[in-house]
Amino acid sequence: MKSRSLIDSFNYAVDGIIYTLKTQRNMRIHFSLAVIVLVLSLFLNFSRLEFLILFLTVSFVIASEMINTSIEKSIDLFTEDYHPLAKIAKDVAAGAVLVSAINAIVVGYLLFFDRLNPYSHLLLFKIKNSPIHLTFISIFLVIIITVIIKTIAQTGTPFKGGIVSGHSAIGFLIATIISFLAQNVLITTLAYFMAILLGESRVEGKIHSSFEVITGAVLGILIGILVFQIIG
Repeated sequence: MKSRSLIDSFNYAVDGIIYTLKTQRNMRIHFSLAVIVLVLSLFLNFSRLEFLILFLTVSFVIASEMINTSIEKSIDLFTEDYHPLAKIAKDVAAGAVLVSAINAIVVGYLLFFDRLNPYSHLLLFKIKNSPIHLTFISIFLVIIITVIIKTIAQTGTPFKGGIVSGHSAIGFLIATIISFLAQNVLITTLAYFMAILLGESRVEGKIHSSFEVITGAVLGILIGILVFQIIG
């Protein structure tokens, strides 16, 4: 029961993300910019501290937008009429989003400007080769893309069903990452075998169809190849 409750909690949380993506134009802009910024960071020699600051900044902006939406909907639940206190509450929530956005601009300027200003062909060779950096970027991209696909398709829940199996996508992404890092046939075979077992369990549990699992596998493999082979 505790395991089921924990899964339900994750479902409700990601349902909130999907709802915000569906209904809030600013949230869709934030997500799009997050993808662009994280992909761009692959081409720049960020330290772990710089990457941590960037990741926290992106998360802060997205969380602020979600809290703003939550406050707006809570107020609308109690009254649809104009009330000065309701206006103040909404304005303060919107102000919090503005503060987070300004913070993101300042952080982005400090992190990116010096690297992009003297842009030249040498920039393409300053790709961050840290496996940890690339791994977190890959997983984050897979999660974002999966959520966006499920939002557009409007099928399933974040952790169950849907046109793309997120578990399968992450499983095959990790297997692809392992294959690049280990460069060993046996280890690569075992990694993909585990990913296949993960996908098979989603089908056996009637959570996803074979097509949805295969779609997730293809997504995970493509993202892994893009980040570790083409970019890295």
